[in-house]
Amino acid sequence: MPIFVTQGRFTREYVRGGLAKPEDRQAAISKLCEQAGGRLISLHFTLGQYDFLVLSDMPDAKAAASISLAASGGGGIHDVVTTQAFTTAEAKDLFQRAGKIAGGYKPMGAS
Repeated sequence: MPIFVTQGRFTREYVRGGLAKPEDRQAAISKLCEQAGGRLISLHFTLGQYDFLVLSDMPDAKAAASISLAASGGGGIHDVVTTQAFTTAEAKDLFQRAGKIAGGYKPMGAS
């Protein structure tokens, strides 16, 4: 299954709730991934631009988007970004495929 990286930020209400009653969200996020037909690889709380990072195996981009929408709709997170990740072997294949068609592409305005 494809691997997806989901990052986002907590809302103020989420942080307040966590300060009042801390909890480990691993099981809840794992269940959400399973309900979408995938599985949670790992969940991390991060420093910097985003507050969390989820790595998941999902059947497709629609399933990955559905977990982001479900979690965002709950009101605890925002500014969510989901990106498909590729292994180095998959990246090699992508470069090989692109190399076969790259010569036929011309940018707009090029002759």
